[in-house]
Amino acid sequence: MTTKQKKSLNKILIAAISFIVVLALKLIFPFYEKWISFLYLIPYFIVGLEVLEDAWNGIKNGEVFDENFLMSVATIGAIILGEFQEGVAVMFFYQVGELFQSYAVGKSRQSISDLMDISPEYANLVDEDGSITEEDPEDVPVGSTILVRPGERIPMDGIVIEGSSSIDTSALTGESMPVHVKPGSDVISGCVNESAVLKIQTTKLYEDSTVARILELVENSSMKKAKVESFITRFSRYYTPAVCYSALALAVVPSLITGDWKTWILRALTFLVISCPCALVISIPLSFFGGIGGASRSGILVKGGNDLEALSKIQKVVFDKTGTLTEGRFRIADVVPEEGIEADHLLRLAALAESYTTHPIGEILRKGYEEESRDSVEEVKEIAGKGIIANIDSKRVAVGNVKLLDSIGVSVSTCDKSGTVIYVSEDDVYIGYIRIADSLKPDSARAVKELHDCGIETVLLSGDNEKTVKSVADELNIVNYHAELLPEGKVMHLEELMASNDSDKGTIGFVGDGINDAPVLMRSDVGIAMGAMGSDAAIEAADVVLMDDNLRKLPLAVRISKKCMRIVIENIIFSLAVKFICLILAAFGFANMWWAVFSDVGVMVIAVLNATRMLRPMKLEE
Repeated sequence: MTTKQKKSLNKILIAAISFIVVLALKLIFPFYEKWISFLYLIPYFIVGLEVLEDAWNGIKNGEVFDENFLMSVATIGAIILGEFQEGVAVMFFYQVGELFQSYAVGKSRQSISDLMDISPEYANLVDEDGSITEEDPEDVPVGSTILVRPGERIPMDGIVIEGSSSIDTSALTGESMPVHVKPGSDVISGCVNESAVLKIQTTKLYEDSTVARILELVENSSMKKAKVESFITRFSRYYTPAVCYSALALAVVPSLITGDWKTWILRALTFLVISCPCALVISIPLSFFGGIGGASRSGILVKGGNDLEALSKIQKVVFDKTGTLTEGRFRIADVVPEEGIEADHLLRLAALAESYTTHPIGEILRKGYEEESRDSVEEVKEIAGKGIIANIDSKRVAVGNVKLLDSIGVSVSTCDKSGTVIYVSEDDVYIGYIRIADSLKPDSARAVKELHDCGIETVLLSGDNEKTVKSVADELNIVNYHAELLPEGKVMHLEELMASNDSDKGTIGFVGDGINDAPVLMRSDVGIAMGAMGSDAAIEAADVVLMDDNLRKLPLAVRISKKCMRIVIENIIFSLAVKFICLILAAFGFANMWWAVFSDVGVMVIAVLNATRMLRPMKLEE
């Protein structure tokens, strides 16, 4: 508990003890009961003085109608009418409820305050002479070398240039399994170095780093209210004055008719206590705050309550392909030799033939076979648009596309799979092919299936060729796909989907990672970006960021958002139903001040308890 919460708890305990003492005195000295009743003012002012001050300040500032005003009028009125116990009880339980909701909000903020701890306090800057100085991360330029010791947080995004270690990424991704890094590995700020010293070359300024972007997104998340939150705020603005005037009418009109002022004023005061909208005003924002905090613990950043609400209504998810569903890095997918030829021999010839080229395909082949020098390679001839012919081990080797092998009179067994296919011949004899392709992310298929299981339709939009896009769509069971699209083409197709979709019944989300996806992310109802591999433009344009690029976090985010909205609706229906019933009962004299305490404080506590269910972490489905 905070210092303020402890102080409030002490007041409540002292007031409770003094209340019990007054009750005991009334039992011991029944003849002086009338005078002893005035001692109830002691516990009343202990728990109620702050509320009375806030109500008075609100009146002076022109903000009359709030819960402090309602509680002050109701309790002072009850005391004036001689209902000391009821007046003290209302104020006492109101303060108990306030303490409870303060503690609940504090717990919901904990996940976000924990996230704030990822901000590094310093960076160990390595100077040219090897000396190390502690610098503010904001003062470290791009291209600097920093040293991160075991137990320290990585202060800036960069590339490991020396050392191997395990890093804890749980604060950013929600994953507890450490990630092993070595020279050449990309690392992001906010992660904890666990086992060995690392030297890192910075690639971004601190203000552009992952940790700075995360903190900015989280700090701004509470500013973007959901439609339900905005409605409750507007509702309270008109609701509170309405019930105050209704209570005044309830006190005056029947009293003028019947002449029984005490009975009707007491009913009006009970009416005021019941009408206090605490349960709605507190529990609804708390639910959204808990949803945003719970999602952040799972490595999902939701930029606001409105985005959480839109995510809960999602009906269609539109995917980009490269870098989203696929790895975005081309690699050797298949090595298919002819009968009697070893796969290793086929790969060796292709890698050696491409050993002098700067073409990206050559680099991929060389990475696939790095065990031999280029001494056996002679007379390399590169034929533009076709491939390479070289002498390797005194044999003529051709490596390239179908056109190259046709030009030297070699027939091939063509491959109809997607990707780039490299055909190889040795001494004018076809010996096999190597297929280079972008591979699916390991979690893509499961993520798409989980979305389908939730009744969410999926669509694939890509700038890649028709054959490749169809292959990916078929593998993932995505029926609706479009290929060879420029960024404006993706926007056009998305707008067509949105035009045919009823926005009142559901929303459309787009998942992407590249700069070219930023326009589509902005145009969609819910833009979802990859946080680890995604571009800065995509992350800025998106409403939701998956920090570790695990697509299975998308159906998890949908489940979190649906749970949040379910709790919000439950609280609205429960709070309004109980208050409506109790208001009617109070108007007809069937509900006294104790009923009022339950309908106000009791309903608020129940609603807040329901809202705190969002604090339970949700995990990926097994």
